[in-house]
Amino acid sequence: MLLALALLWGGSFFFVEIALDSVSPLTIVFLRVTLAAVALWCGSLLAGVRIPRDRHTWAAFAVMAVLNNVVPFSVIAWGQQQIGAALASILNATTPFLTILVAAVCLPDERITPNKVVGVVVGFFGVALVVGGNSAIHVGQDLMAQLAIVGAALSYACAGVYGRRFKRMGVDPIAVATGQVTMSSLVLPSLMLVFGSALPSTSIGPAVWMALIALGLFSTALAYILYFRLLQSAGATNLLLVTLLIPAVAAVLGVAVLGESLHPADYAGVALIGVGLLTIDGRLLITALPRL
Repeated sequence: MLLALALLWGGSFFFVEIALDSVSPLTIVFLRVTLAAVALWCGSLLAGVRIPRDRHTWAAFAVMAVLNNVVPFSVIAWGQQQIGAALASILNATTPFLTILVAAVCLPDERITPNKVVGVVVGFFGVALVVGGNSAIHVGQDLMAQLAIVGAALSYACAGVYGRRFKRMGVDPIAVATGQVTMSSLVLPSLMLVFGSALPSTSIGPAVWMALIALGLFSTALAYILYFRLLQSAGATNLLLVTLLIPAVAAVLGVAVLGESLHPADYAGVALIGVGLLTIDGRLLITALPRL
């Protein structure tokens, strides 16, 4: 499931990059969550999943919608107007490091360990290497776009920690995914009015429509079913290790299909992020101990 989620979310950076040629960032996000909401409601009805009706649960859905959809989706789509899909996905890999910090404050069962401290330091150094070593980055719009995507990662981290409550509440993962994207689709129209984002013209090309459909059905609806199942079984920190795999998927698609390029600092940064994540996971420590 973790690998499937990485493929779905890694592809989302690629689909957003295609859609940005003809559609504004907020409109992309609105179409993405609305299509996902329709698909998940249909799937829930067919599967016989009970969607809660009480106000308390829907208030929690609204918080998840803001933290897990509205803020990060919008910010990442805006950021990708200035930087490519591959670089955006690398910066998004800060999510598990930020999750560790948020979880340590909020969750008694996910305290900081020495492995996590070392992993966070190494991972953030890798991100700093990507941001500081990329010769295509200029102080100004590009830098702001990168910092915005790191902010989106913080929002994802908060969502991962907040979403743990749904297991205690006994809400089915499909119901959580459905409620979350439904609330997102209700919040976004007001933001579109404020920022003057219009629905796309019917004249946009088939590639853009296909990218939007893929974003809604696969990178959102299906992805969030997997996301909430993994969140309940693996915990917030382990779930968001998926961001180790996302940059590889997005980078391959960005370089191979969109003609993007990565700099040596990007590859070195990805390697350090990977080392940091594996240290957090304990795998480097486990493999190193028998050799001592």
